Amino acid sequence: MRLSRYFLPVLKETPAEAQIASHRLMLRAGMIKQASAGIYSWLPMGFKVLRKLENIVHEEQIRARHVPMLMPTLQPADLWRESGRYDDYGEEMLRIKDRQGRDLLYGPTNEELITDIFRSHVGSYKDLPLTLYHIQWKFRDEIRPRFGVMRGREFFMKDGYNFDLTREDALHAYNRHLVSYLRTYERMGLQAIPMRAESGPIGGDDTHEFLVLAETGESGVFYDSEITDLRFGDREIDYTSVEACQAVMEEFTSRYARTDDTHDESVFHDRVPEERRRSGRGIEVGQIFYFGTKYSEPMGATVQDRDGNTVPVHMGSHGIGVSRLIGAIIEASHDDRGIIWPEGVTPFHAGIVNLKTGDAEADAACEAIYASLTALGLEPLYDDTDDRAGAKFATMDLIGLPWRITVGPRGLKNGVVELTSRRTGESEELPPEQAVEKLARIYAAHRIGSLPQPV
Repeated sequence: MRLSRYFLPVLKETPAEAQIASHRLMLRAGMIKQASAGIYSWLPMGFKVLRKLENIVHEEQIRARHVPMLMPTLQPADLWRESGRYDDYGEEMLRIKDRQGRDLLYGPTNEELITDIFRSHVGSYKDLPLTLYHIQWKFRDEIRPRFGVMRGREFFMKDGYNFDLTREDALHAYNRHLVSYLRTYERMGLQAIPMRAESGPIGGDDTHEFLVLAETGESGVFYDSEITDLRFGDREIDYTSVEACQAVMEEFTSRYARTDDTHDESVFHDRVPEERRRSGRGIEVGQIFYFGTKYSEPMGATVQDRDGNTVPVHMGSHGIGVSRLIGAIIEASHDDRGIIWPEGVTPFHAGIVNLKTGDAEADAACEAIYASLTALGLEPLYDDTDDRAGAKFATMDLIGLPWRITVGPRGLKNGVVELTSRRTGESEELPPEQAVEKLARIYAAHRIGSLPQPV
């Protein structure tokens, strides 16, 4: 993309309503624009990052043998009356009527709707296990929306639902989701720690939240410092193996890590040596639940088991806040100049800065680098504008592309361009073709090709 043809409405001044770094930087970098309280338009660069995160989530869900679909944003109230949640959910639910006077709601979550789909089409244990998921816009009428996309009213969310014959099968699905989420977050450059949490209006006894440690997090957290040393890495897991998924669950949840809702000071002191006790703040970016037959019993989601008995299925739900993740990534990765995107989620792989637009040699060199990167499947953002060099560098720092190639007449006389890392600030002079080759090697580990086949 050429910057002269792109829509990137960067702001020099910080909007007064922005209280935290991610909100400030998303507004200043031209990623979002507020439409009303807690509701945002996603401008081209913000939308580009949102789609990258969505693709990673899809890939890891399909790798875990989960099946994608799409449910509507509006749901009939009668389904929620069946489960008993319509009146219990509270004022966060947006309730509306259509022109026939039928009660509808803008979905904050989809347990009822997916249970209705299941009971309409599945009747035998032979069709289990089954996990369906979708990525869809949700709405919760927060009493005080704030912090931009971190605490908005409308948000983009992946929610998945497992249906299993027994509690043991459903707990395997729970563990399988934990594994897939660890992979997902690490691909995004995040360390999201699974912590024991409250289930809230979803219900159920077993639940973990995934939290990214950050001073601006809304949740208080208490944890054993050893957990911050854990990495899932590039290991391969057989998602059909109960033992393999359980081993990962134990590895990542055996140490003390809880939100303030479930924190127990006496247990914390008994289980964690003083030198490893930590407390802080965390940003919730996902949650997994096992709730058994909470929805299947009242809504009649049953199957025949191997003995011909009609039994309610065991269920769980599993969410990732895709739009919220963008705020979490920025909170975890920025400096006083702007965003610092991890390579796996950056909107553009590199910025090309032409220090003397209109100079024949500089223009030709930039065009050649642009063409070479594009031919390799990388997406550069070429600043071909007439702005001063300082303004171009400031824009590149603000939008946070991981790498910048600077091209100017002085360097070209020596046959080199400057390749700069946004994260470290380190630069090196290289011939243009070597700079392109280095970027190709860096991004080889982050390339997203076709969706992986289930293991």
